[in-house]
Amino acid sequence: MLSVAKRRAARAHRAGQSAERAVDQAAQAAGWQQIAANYRARGGELDRVYIGNGYLIVVEVRYRSRNDYGRAVETVTTTKQARIIRATRQLLATNADYTTSPVRFDVVGVDAAGQLEWIENAFDAV
Repeated sequence: MLSVAKRRAARAHRAGQSAERAVDQAAQAAGWQQIAANYRARGGELDRVYIGNGYLIVVEVRYRSRNDYGRAVETVTTTKQARIIRATRQLLATNADYTTSPVRFDVVGVDAAGQLEWIENAFDAV
């Protein structure tokens, strides 16, 4: 039998995957092409990476079942941003095809009802 903590973690994982699928559907509807999903690099991970509208679009997906402690998009700290930027640099270093496109960093918050709060250009690489 799974412990309470493991069951909770499994539910959170499933919710996160569902949120990422919702983002994929919205990106596909916009005509974007996915080039990476859950791309792991030393020191960071990229939830989704797309090519669309002339940009390489790096999307951080955040899920929150409740807004009691703030919106999901508010959970992307400067430390998390730095990890995303570092992982993006590694992606670009190993995939020269994408270095000609400007990079855009978006953050998408997904709530328990499946509503998306999509913030384009949420932060810049410094």
